Amino acid sequence: MPGREDEVPSDVLELPAHVVEPPAAQEESGDYPDRLLIARLRRRDSSAFELLVRTHQHRVYDFCVRMVGDREEAFDLTQEIFLSIHQHLDKFRADAKLTTWIFRISRNHCLNRLKYLKRRGRGRSDEFGESNELSITESLGGSSRPDDAVSAQRERELVHKAIAHLEEEQRALVVLRDVEGLSYEEIMEITELPEGTVKSRLHRAREKLAGILAKLEESLADRGD
Repeated sequence: MPGREDEVPSDVLELPAHVVEPPAAQEESGDYPDRLLIARLRRRDSSAFELLVRTHQHRVYDFCVRMVGDREEAFDLTQEIFLSIHQHLDKFRADAKLTTWIFRISRNHCLNRLKYLKRRGRGRSDEFGESNELSITESLGGSSRPDDAVSAQRERELVHKAIAHLEEEQRALVVLRDVEGLSYEEIMEITELPEGTVKSRLHRAREKLAGILAKLEESLADRGD
């Protein structure tokens, strides 16, 4: 018997649970207008949904890894997020940006999962993928050293560990702005917070991140690493 048109294709998620890849500079649907894709999605066009997943799955998964710090949890979350997207396509506003809407759903799912894990007494595994450490370093007032690969790798690892110590809401702001490079307008749409609140909370998060980084570096120095 043929499957229902509104069912999610069983093989639509192609991302292996053990793989973390940074988002590609140009995704498959990069030249395909959102309005046309959304129109196809609302007609329950399964090929359009597959295109949506192939285009955004790596970025969503990468975001989830940074938020929950566990690759298996991130993989489960990615599947849940795209299922939620599929189920709530009718709620997508025509004047919104598709990527922003996807990140809003992703953020909400991640925050809910973190609350659940906290109730279960499960901590973060401090397991991360590659991060845009240059943007974070610059936002903290530092500078990158592209000529020193060892130092850059060490700095990147420290940034990953420091982000893990931020509160969930602060973590989301840092990842959205300094890792994913979203605009303040996009973050306002995602978080439903006014611009002043976003900027002040992000400023405090960066200050806290800088303090955590300093303590981690001091700890490494004391151990002679």
